[in-house]
Amino acid sequence: MPASVLEGPWDVVHRLADKVIMKTLAISGLLAVTLIWAASPVSAQEVEKPEEPVVTSDYQRDANEPQVVITADEDATFYEYRVNGELREIKVVPKVGPPYYLVPAPDGWVRQDQSQLRIPSWVIFSW
Repeated sequence: MPASVLEGPWDVVHRLADKVIMKTLAISGLLAVTLIWAASPVSAQEVEKPEEPVVTSDYQRDANEPQVVITADEDATFYEYRVNGELREIKVVPKVGPPYYLVPAPDGWVRQDQSQLRIPSWVIFSW
């Protein structure tokens, strides 16, 4: 058919349908290849395990913040609060009963119902 002859409406529809089908098949093929590649197992030789854990935090603990050491016993859990390395108080949380605090005194330890440890904490902004 010469180029100067106009095509019928069905010829245009068939050409557009062929293009749509070809694009659909191409996209489906790419999707299938991608899914197969993504589902392929990674061998143990390809993955390197680091010798030591990698630490990326730049966090520096404030010297004025208390250091808390938690130890558990069969009867209670103990929270040791230290400030600058000095043991300031021990919070005792028994399995049965309310928690209490042991505070050092000149003649041993004194039992308190509330914490005696005071750390400055100011509200800078709230909403």
